[in-house]
Amino acid sequence: VTPLGKMVLNRNPDNYFAETEQVAFCPGHIVPGIDFSNDPLLQGRLFSYTDTQISRLGGPNFHEIPINRPIAPNHNGQRDAQHRTTIDKGRASYEPNSIDGGWPKETPPAAENGGFETYPERVEAHKVRERSESFGDHFSQATLFFQSMSHHEKEHIIAAYSFELGKVEREYIRARQVNEILANIDLELAKRVAANLGLPAPTAGTVPARQTSVKESPALSQVNLLSGDIVSRKVAILVADGVDGKAVEAMKAELTAEGAHAKVLGPTSAPVKTADGKSLPVDASAEGLPSVAFDAVFVPGGKASIEALKGDGVALHFILEAYKHLKAISFAGEAKELLSLLRLEEDAGLLEVSDSKSFKPFFHAIAQHRVWDREVKAKAVPA
Repeated sequence: VTPLGKMVLNRNPDNYFAETEQVAFCPGHIVPGIDFSNDPLLQGRLFSYTDTQISRLGGPNFHEIPINRPIAPNHNGQRDAQHRTTIDKGRASYEPNSIDGGWPKETPPAAENGGFETYPERVEAHKVRERSESFGDHFSQATLFFQSMSHHEKEHIIAAYSFELGKVEREYIRARQVNEILANIDLELAKRVAANLGLPAPTAGTVPARQTSVKESPALSQVNLLSGDIVSRKVAILVADGVDGKAVEAMKAELTAEGAHAKVLGPTSAPVKTADGKSLPVDASAEGLPSVAFDAVFVPGGKASIEALKGDGVALHFILEAYKHLKAISFAGEAKELLSLLRLEEDAGLLEVSDSKSFKPFFHAIAQHRVWDREVKAKAVPA
């Protein structure tokens, strides 16, 4: 492997459509010094990707869309057609020609500043219409993936299969999926899903398992990919009139210092009054920006604020939903009264905070992505 450079991804697109939806990926986009291997699949894609972009992006000039323009300008003999932005000069767009001084013309290969040169690769082989034995292996990668998961991830996969196959009306099709697909991936997976579907548990797969040297890969489990910090995490702060404004500002300051993003959510999008009479702007309403948009929740104190939240079904659902989704939640001051109202018990991710020093366990819980130990208790929450 020869390192060619470093690609840095350090921001999100400014405009998703312009910078993501209109990107024209194509294996033919190469830099000088790279050529194509003698691979029929690649050669087919060299044609089909370009052909696809012509219809997907409205014509042959997709390379002139700003996101697709190369950093180093290139020139070809292409003219006109839909969405052309280049204003070409001269009457000829071909070579050789007897007008315009013979231009445009292809730059010949050269040691410096030369045009494209095909690598003179030596090829000795027979072209046959066959597939290698590995093409018959449909399950070893799926087996590796499932067996590399943590306990919680495996449980989610089992639940997902059970949920989706439960929608299949014909029982024999459900049984076929379990016996001929899942049993060849992992027998325990197949047995658990079969039990959830009311089907007999399979005792073996239908094809011999392929022996591979790698049984598990830590890189496949998201649990092993946590950064250990809360950079870019989004935390909702639920407030109402009478909230403890100092607690809100303290939490916002600490979250910002850790690289996280705090959003203050009120009953509406209008500012709320703090306990000391100040106006506190909110970023959105709890109804307009629900809990699924956040990684964690903080509920500051303030007697009047908590009394208002107790009667606010949207706010109560917000907290319960975050709890059910195993997200970290912290309470301060009078906000602890919501625990008994919602019948929630403190755990490693449901924490009481009082000052900046006590924020650290909350931040640690956020960094773990989810409070997995809560999963069994969370099943009883009707959110």
